[in-house]
Amino acid sequence: MLNKDFKLGNFVIGDNHSPFVIAEMSGNHNQSLERALEIVRAASNSGAHALKLQTYTADTMTIKGALTIEDPDSLWKGRELYELYKEAYTPWEWHKPIFDLAKELGMVAFSTPFDETAVDFLEDLEVEAYKIASFENTDWPLLKKVAQTKKPVIMSTGAATI
Repeated sequence: MLNKDFKLGNFVIGDNHSPFVIAEMSGNHNQSLERALEIVRAASNSGAHALKLQTYTADTMTIKGALTIEDPDSLWKGRELYELYKEAYTPWEWHKPIFDLAKELGMVAFSTPFDETAVDFLEDLEVEAYKIASFENTDWPLLKKVAQTKKPVIMSTGAATI
């Protein structure tokens, strides 16, 4: 039988092991580093084994003025997608203090990169793993760049098809 277990930080992940709990910070820091660090502490106190960020900028995600949300039922109707990304992103200079605190608390810290520059940045921070968002499952340059790191990859398939 093929052993599909792998190690992430001090944790072994696989079919015969306890669940590996990942806390997603996303944009819940409301552009406050102190709030972001509070989220890390809360995730650790709740028993999460890992903390995951998203690494992008508004400029690497879309073009200013390219898309306005038109859905009349949307909370963001009339808002420009670029501005929403700008509000929700985690500033890159925050990644190191966030990752350092997570590691200090015994958690694995990693991220979802949305372009190749994010992978280069995350490699400089020596992340232990990557997460690929389902919408990026067909971004071959990004997938190749992440694969070249030879680190574990968690791939979301929620919005993907075969």
